[in-house]
Order: sequence, then structure tokens, then C-alpha cells
Amino acid sequence: MYAVIQTGGKQYVVTQGETLKIEKLSGEPGAEVNLSDVLLIADDNKYHVGRPFLENTHVSALIKEHGLGEKIHMMKKKRKKGYKVKKGHRQPYTAIQIININL
Repeated sequence: MYAVIQTGGKQYVVTQGETLKIEKLSGEPGAEVNLSDVLLIADDNKYHVGRPFLENTHVSALIKEHGLGEKIHMMKKKRKKGYKVKKGHRQPYTAIQIININL
């Protein structure tokens, strides 16, 4: 059984017991969160497709940790002018473990 969920403007294919990093969610590590934006649930040969989301369904997940991703470097330069700017960014994330997919 797997499900397609939407969170943080992105879509993820998840299975029970899987751990993944998503856009930062509010909540403390160890807390349970319900992700209600479920687009599709596949169970053996049955597919439940939402338009756009399935009603009365959710995916239960456990928040494992909050953190920052790898640093992304950005550079601006204008040739022959001596102008250079270097910036960096680390995107915050939340690591979750999927507990259950509820129909």
C-alpha cells in the first residue's frame, strides 16, 4: 500500500514505515501529525483517486527531527566592474516517519 500526499507545495509517494524529509512543519519531535492532503491511495490493485484530494482520509506521521539542509551557494558578478556578491542558504526541513495510511 502506498499513498501520494501533498505538503509544502510538493508531492511525495509514501509507504508505511518510510522516513522522509519534507518542508518544515510546526510541532515538536516525537509529536504525531496528520497529513490530510492525500491525492491517491493504492492498495493492491485498487486505486482511490481524489479530485483533487480524497475526503475522510489522512496519513499519520511521527516527527523525528527538525534541521537544515545542505548549503546552497549563490553568486552574482559583473565583469570588469569589481562587483561580486556571494550568498548562502540552508533550507529548513522536518524529518517524518510514516506510521499509517488511513482510508
